[in-house]
Amino acid sequence: MEKINVGIIGAAGYTAGELLRILVNHTNVEITLAQSESQNGNTVSSVHTDLVGDIDLKFSSSIDANSADVFFLCKGHGESKKILATYPALLEKKIIDLSQDFRIAGDHDFIYGLPEINRKEIQYAQHVANPGCFATCIQLGILPAVKAGIAQDDIHVSGITGSTGAGQAFSVTSHFSWRQNNASVYKPLEHQHLLEIGQSVKQSGDYKGDIQFIPYRGAFTRGIICTSYFETNVSEGALNETYKSAYQDHPFTHFSEVNPDLKMVVNTNKALVYPTKIGSKTVVISVIDNLIKGASGQAVQNMNLMCGLSETAGLNLKASAF
Repeated sequence: MEKINVGIIGAAGYTAGELLRILVNHTNVEITLAQSESQNGNTVSSVHTDLVGDIDLKFSSSIDANSADVFFLCKGHGESKKILATYPALLEKKIIDLSQDFRIAGDHDFIYGLPEINRKEIQYAQHVANPGCFATCIQLGILPAVKAGIAQDDIHVSGITGSTGAGQAFSVTSHFSWRQNNASVYKPLEHQHLLEIGQSVKQSGDYKGDIQFIPYRGAFTRGIICTSYFETNVSEGALNETYKSAYQDHPFTHFSEVNPDLKMVVNTNKALVYPTKIGSKTVVISVIDNLIKGASGQAVQNMNLMCGLSETAGLNLKASAF
């Protein structure tokens, strides 16, 4: 099979680094562009130093629509719209956008790229909007219940993310000396990912309640763990069957029979979902790696679907227990 030429726009950040690590070992891919204004002329491995010996490509500041068949947009929120307005020829190519610019349906043709609910649409898509990291973790925890109509009243969610969720640019709350031995709440009940979660909830079922979400910053580097709970009147057996059947045909999202921890998914494209019944309430714990299933791994999963490849191609990533 002829290789797919891939370009990464905004290639110096965390999510781009994860993309490069995955794609450099993807047998169906040739990386032909790593675009970055700030790193123009430098080797990719001088910034993403774990790639020394794996890639000889240099960063380029220019964007050429003819340089690739598929483009990943890894710039900050608001930048993707500007790039596509400046370089409209990119729209003729397959695009996976990792920003939030096109996640909400509107005056564009981007498909929301959560394969667990939109796999068929992604397979025929030209342009895909990759979901947010918290949004991915939360939705995988609650959407089976929404679809089955077993979530009653409001759904309450708390979630904690590692420092890489804030991106590579320096900020006070991502600094090691602030994060270490510390935790904090941010954007309570108004996190930006609630918009895309609400959109998927409407798509998945006739749920009338609200999603109440409290996010936390954690003193670790990567990973997200979310706990969702809601009233329900189904048995634990029926609950488990709902979640097992929801994910039985999805290669990366798994029903878990044990209460999962982050190390079970870090450095992989896996999501683990653990539902349990406590009194009249369902509690669902979901865990992902925010940079892989929550960003770059899911983006490659979407590329695979868009390009007619195996959904798992290039994503045989293994966690480490230590």
